[in-house]
Amino acid sequence: MLKHLDAINDSIGTRNVVLELISTEIDPKTKSPKKSSKAALMDWSKKSNVKAERVNYTTEFIVDSNFGVPGAITVTNKHQREFFLESITIEGFVSGAVHFPCKSWVQGERIFFSNKTYLPGDTPAGLRVLREKELINLRGDGKGVRTLSDRIYDFDTYNDLGNPDEGVELTRPTLGGSQNHPYPRRCRTGRAPTDTDMHAESRVEMPLPMYVPRDEQFDESKLNTFVIKRLKAVVHNLIPGLKASLSANNHDFNRFSDIDDLYSDGLPLQDEILKKIPLLQVLTKIQECSQGLLKYDTPKIISKDKFAWLRDDEFARQAIAGVNPVNIEGLKVFPPVSKLDPEIYGHQDSALKEEHILGQLNGMTVQQEIVENKLFMANYHDVYVPFLDGINALDGRKSYATRTIFFLTPLGTLKPIAIELSLGPSSGWKRVVTPPVDATTNWKWQLAKAHVCANDAGVHQLVNHWLRTHACMEPFILSAHRQLSAMHPVFKLLDPHMRYTLDINALARQKLINADGIIESCFTPGRYCMEISCGAYKNGWSFDMEGLPADLMRRGMAVPDPTQPNGVKLLIEDYPYATDGLLIWSAIENWVRTYVNHYYRHASLICNDKELQAWYSESINVGHADLRHQRCWPTLNNSEDLVSILTTLIWTVSAQHAAINFGQYPYGGYVPNRPPLMRRLIPFPEDEAEYANFLADPQKYFLNALPSVLQATKYMSIVDILSTHSSDEEYLGERRHSSIWSGDADITEAFCSFSAEIRRIEKEIERRNLDPSLRNRCGAGVLPYELLAPTSRPGVTCRGIPNSVST
Repeated sequence: MLKHLDAINDSIGTRNVVLELISTEIDPKTKSPKKSSKAALMDWSKKSNVKAERVNYTTEFIVDSNFGVPGAITVTNKHQREFFLESITIEGFVSGAVHFPCKSWVQGERIFFSNKTYLPGDTPAGLRVLREKELINLRGDGKGVRTLSDRIYDFDTYNDLGNPDEGVELTRPTLGGSQNHPYPRRCRTGRAPTDTDMHAESRVEMPLPMYVPRDEQFDESKLNTFVIKRLKAVVHNLIPGLKASLSANNHDFNRFSDIDDLYSDGLPLQDEILKKIPLLQVLTKIQECSQGLLKYDTPKIISKDKFAWLRDDEFARQAIAGVNPVNIEGLKVFPPVSKLDPEIYGHQDSALKEEHILGQLNGMTVQQEIVENKLFMANYHDVYVPFLDGINALDGRKSYATRTIFFLTPLGTLKPIAIELSLGPSSGWKRVVTPPVDATTNWKWQLAKAHVCANDAGVHQLVNHWLRTHACMEPFILSAHRQLSAMHPVFKLLDPHMRYTLDINALARQKLINADGIIESCFTPGRYCMEISCGAYKNGWSFDMEGLPADLMRRGMAVPDPTQPNGVKLLIEDYPYATDGLLIWSAIENWVRTYVNHYYRHASLICNDKELQAWYSESINVGHADLRHQRCWPTLNNSEDLVSILTTLIWTVSAQHAAINFGQYPYGGYVPNRPPLMRRLIPFPEDEAEYANFLADPQKYFLNALPSVLQATKYMSIVDILSTHSSDEEYLGERRHSSIWSGDADITEAFCSFSAEIRRIEKEIERRNLDPSLRNRCGAGVLPYELLAPTSRPGVTCRGIPNSVST
């Protein structure tokens, strides 16, 4: 209907799209900016039915001879329907073409600035009022319910994860705004509170969308990819659930071949099952998509060596070259020491003893190997212990808090030499499992490794992925839009690195991290998932440690070395994530330093930049208000401070996110390799009945300890979505409107140099993956490490560094 009304108005010559140029100069008579005559797009109706990715329109302006240079343009859309404005180019001025990169939905009146960059103090007189007015519009007043067409960026706590109106079991604590549950802030929506809890915000359930500012929403090509994948997840989730209800024998995997069948045979749609699907739109999409919609792709981890996941060397390799290579740390004290408060959790002395690992150390003592930097640890003890009693009380969930000790062999590879298992504070139970010596201990060892992987999967998803690269970055994005003008050089630098993040985070609140959502149902901690994330923010997140060199040194994986390009020396030379990551880090840092030094010639410009200081201050004091008094915040007094802050942000949302996101299905799509959830503890002789079941059929016991068929296929579906590159992905070193995004030739040239360096790094990564001396990324059946290879084709590829967090 709206489309027809617009067409009628266009056909009778109504001026429905009107533009006006605004000069950088002030009219001495009116004391306001000089303006052109208003010009309408008169050929709008002629092109209204054109089907194309882009449609070009023209118009003409009349300006005075002393108009000066256009610095802004207003666009008024009087149609009932919005339209997406890609860019505007103005020709005919002596100074040359003037470009306006817009990339925005237009409804009502909007203002766009040219691609010229100005620090606040350098803003031309004709643009100063407009610059401030636009920022005021974007901030809003903090009141009312946001509508989908709004462009308002504001902060709120995570008070919308629970659904108390549906029952007490769906209540969840508000994250953020309290000492017990500190958390970053998210985008405010202003929805009404729930009926049963005035402090909890009411839910919006799919298919209704969650509010994010209009220009932050996925564009059609991105959305289409996401929707199709989401439908795939629904079907993959629903069909196994229906099959499970029809056949009691389908609840668990009973043979490894049952898992293999998910990739070879798939889950065929049957007529009687189709009739039970309540979503008609799903049926439509099923017929539109390929026949393989219900058939899982073979994950890369078993594509080259089906049994690689069973080997200890592969288990250890994934700690430095898998999907979560950011948790391993150097072992500095043995036995390991807990940082938990003994007044709350009791004494958490480690059960690890020297005799557990001495036989694996090639004749050396533990202390000697610590001094030689040969011992490493994956430590999930303190993260899980506070929640273990609650987790193990949940139906069908069993967990330990684990510590795994690795030894660095002379070949430069790691091997696991001990796994410590701890139960909750109430029991005080601890046990150490060491590498097997017979059939029975082999199966116990495999179960212990599976529990380690489940711990790792939870921390990976809840802390390293969601918290560090999604939630902690959102405040910087919100504040950038609120405090930095589109003309500001820092906004222009960060712009491609903020794309779609608010929307994917909103979708996560709606369906992934919410009460009884995908994350709670797929991961061992269940209802405690987000509290684990909150605990990690409270006790472990520190902005000054999020940069790669600082993080490597914090974890004891590197030591300071001024002779090295990044100032650090790795303690494991063949650490694929770190060696490739340091190349990417250096490229980003050099690009950012060139950019910053171009606009800030001396420190006073940074100190006196009111927009820049407001952005950084608000990001900390409002966006991260609960940690604002921590010492983790660098100062912002000079160019090197700014380079460090911006490099950390760009690294986190691009390379860091890529390294821990796009390998989720390639590594986790085969559930035995990386189970997100465990349902049984390891049997020991004191539990006679359980131990007898284990001895009678250890394979079945192992498989029944893994997620059920329904849990596994749901998890596989969601990590398939998260691991997918869309068709419109923009990768590191690429930029939309590459020729016009900056009006500064020096900056454009510097960006081209950055792009060339990224391409050089990609070739270096390819070379490394063919080097047989690098055993952690090259060898028979070994997956090459490509997660930091910058580019990728669409789909699940286990490589590619997008500019921003968009999955």
